[in-house]
Amino acid sequence: MNISRLINLIFIIGGGVIAVYAQAGGNQNTYLLIAGIVCLMLGIYRTSRNIPSKFENQEEDSFVKSEPIEDDEKR
Repeated sequence: MNISRLINLIFIIGGGVIAVYAQAGGNQNTYLLIAGIVCLMLGIYRTSRNIPSKFENQEEDSFVKSEPIEDDEKR
């Protein structure tokens, strides 16, 4: 596993656990909840930054190529 993927996974899981732990108690620790959410969002952002766009280079990835229509074929 790549080291950056491992860091992203740690941020996501750690942030989720911290946020749930801060929310679970009767008296909520707001700062701990915010820290957990920030870690979670940082991990999600770092993960989504490496995913390529669906619409990027769409023309180059197509297997269907259009051909010019000649005058004889129009009729």
